[in-house]
Amino acid sequence: MFKIKKKAEKPKPVVLYNIVEDYSEFDAPGNVTVCAMTLTEDLAAHAKILAESYDVPLERMTILLTEGGLHVYPQTGGILTRGLFACLVDPNHMAPKRTFVLDLLQFAEAEQLARARGIPLNEAATQVFHRTLPEELQAKLERKNLGLDYRTLDRSVAKGGDIKYIDFRKDWSPHFKRLCIMPDGRLVETGGLDEFARLHGITITQAKMLVEQGGTLDVQDEVLACQIVNGQPAVARFSAANYAKAKELAAARSLHLMDALSEVAYNDPAMMRGLARKALAQRS
Repeated sequence: MFKIKKKAEKPKPVVLYNIVEDYSEFDAPGNVTVCAMTLTEDLAAHAKILAESYDVPLERMTILLTEGGLHVYPQTGGILTRGLFACLVDPNHMAPKRTFVLDLLQFAEAEQLARARGIPLNEAATQVFHRTLPEELQAKLERKNLGLDYRTLDRSVAKGGDIKYIDFRKDWSPHFKRLCIMPDGRLVETGGLDEFARLHGITITQAKMLVEQGGTLDVQDEVLACQIVNGQPAVARFSAANYAKAKELAAARSLHLMDALSEVAYNDPAMMRGLARKALAQRS
């Protein structure tokens, strides 16, 4: 008899978040993406992703996600160049686990606050972080489950019950999507640098440099343009024709190429079509 071989099932992708709210349009350092989960935490996967995202040793991240605490980044060449990573765990399980990062200035402010008031650094860090957040988000964090109406949530999200953890993220993560305006006006979502690089046929190194530093990158006859707005990358890809228009405009009016590209985009009905539809959907 012939044995029928079953195809090996592909491993299901790890789902870390099923609620995502974008606050990236607010002024830094309060510009965050709220990534929350109602289902049971996959601690190993959660620790692995956050360890990679924030350059924290995996073992240390696992302890932080289990017990809570702070990871203060070490000095580089005798100089402190990064702030801290924090994980808040409520021992009574009345509030969801929360993780966030303080930049160098926020870290210095937290240290000063801790010394001035004689409070633990983790308490000071939490106060500094929360006061920078948009008022709308501050209000939501005071309410259970961010004040969400579970009657309107997707059943797969609502069935998990209360929110188990919230990661306040700023990085270009594979676990939530960011949009790129394409030459024909489509808004294409990509999650993470790998997917973004594949979409545009560029290397991961090129993708990382573009979304972290902004600027332009020639891609065949077209160009990718990235502006850093409130610490967040906004990306658009321009056709060869629009790229040529922008270069002519920049030369004729002594404009920076990025400003010329923005003007060309705003005057191109096709490129604006996707954004217009998105704006209408948000208002409806």
